[in-house]
Amino acid sequence: MSILIKNGRIVTAAEDYIADIYIEGEQIVAIGQNLSLKADQEIDATGKLVFPGGIDPHVHLDMPFMGTYSSDDYSTGTLAALHGGTTSVIDFILQTQGKSLRHALEEWQGRSKGNAYGDYSFHMAVTDFNENTKLEIREMVEEGITSFKTFMAYKGALMIDDGQMVDLMQEVKRQGGMVTVHATNGDMIDKLIAKHKSEGKLSPLYHYLSQPEVTEAEASGRFSDMAHYTNVPAYIVHMTCEGALNAVRRATMRNQQVFVETCIQYLILDASLYENDFEGAKWVMSPPLRQPKDQEALWAGLNQGLIQVVGTDHCPFKWEQKLMGKDDFSKIPNGHPAIEHRIELLYSEGVNKGKITLNKFVEVSSTNAAKLFGMYPKKGCIAIGSDADLVIFDPNKQHQLSVNTHHMNVDYSGYEGWEVTGKCETVLLRGQIAIDKGETKINKGYGQFVKRNKVNGII
Repeated sequence: MSILIKNGRIVTAAEDYIADIYIEGEQIVAIGQNLSLKADQEIDATGKLVFPGGIDPHVHLDMPFMGTYSSDDYSTGTLAALHGGTTSVIDFILQTQGKSLRHALEEWQGRSKGNAYGDYSFHMAVTDFNENTKLEIREMVEEGITSFKTFMAYKGALMIDDGQMVDLMQEVKRQGGMVTVHATNGDMIDKLIAKHKSEGKLSPLYHYLSQPEVTEAEASGRFSDMAHYTNVPAYIVHMTCEGALNAVRRATMRNQQVFVETCIQYLILDASLYENDFEGAKWVMSPPLRQPKDQEALWAGLNQGLIQVVGTDHCPFKWEQKLMGKDDFSKIPNGHPAIEHRIELLYSEGVNKGKITLNKFVEVSSTNAAKLFGMYPKKGCIAIGSDADLVIFDPNKQHQLSVNTHHMNVDYSGYEGWEVTGKCETVLLRGQIAIDKGETKINKGYGQFVKRNKVNGII
């Protein structure tokens, strides 16, 4: 199968020009102006943007959590991602305490194999680091899983202590991987949750008030210090606030690079949503939404190069599942549906409103994730020999986000009625048209596991 995309405005992390793209099989084989090559299919992209397929390195599909499972599985989640211009995702495997990393990998392979529409890879969340686990780090890297998630919260379920963290960092460094972290102070948060519950304060607002900015700022600084000591490539997931960003800013003063991801919701939503009685449960996630001053800091962090990636932490739960916490905020499943909206919201709220450039948009939605997580230049760029993962984007199309039109398996929208400028019109995955004007053109199972390369902490 060959495809010729004509006259598109090609935008990468570094370039912006009008040209044609010729695709054979799964890869881009020629880029140039006025290409006269014959193709099986020709697409006129005049007046449209053409940029690399998005990479969302933070999703939770079919994830066990708080006695239930996130409502998007590999089928619905990766399809919704494709509709929104994201062609590859990286999901989190969660090790069960007392069991091996291999056991966890096989469990997630069972969920994903043959079910994905889009391409996917894995991070390995290490929740029980011991001598046996240590021996498995090399095995995982050889499998193409080169990033290892840690939690500084959720004691008794996911959290490891600082001693385990340092030991893990040293082994991951030896094997050519990266350590990523959920950086919040779990002990402080648990204490505040217990305090609020003892006082009968049980609404979603107290989820937010149990995780003040200091809990994230302190943990981000502590993680940065441990990463500096071990010299491991280090990445903080879903950063939400100015205090945490300042911890990373301070780390740069000792010539340290700590990579940072924020999520689309933290750039555009704020904590006032928690004041709407139980309706606020729709936005209960950890860390929680913050204040307008934090949004300002995060946008600045993108432009200053302190924040490299915008993901989603997509972890949807249906309203019936959220109701598990109707009488106790600590029992509301934590998570937010956003996998389908990241690209369009980042363009509409970022590029269209003059907060980031088009090149920065591509950098933080695709290219940097590909570079950081060992997928570049196969993914994350428009270049000869790269996978033909492409989005043809109408920059002027205005539309509304709604539960009535989204493809995520969740019965409400965190962005109901949101007015958006910019629409993913056609999405190609490995040389195949996957989505065209809202219609799905590929079958379940087309998505493949992406085996990732070792990382060195440089982009």
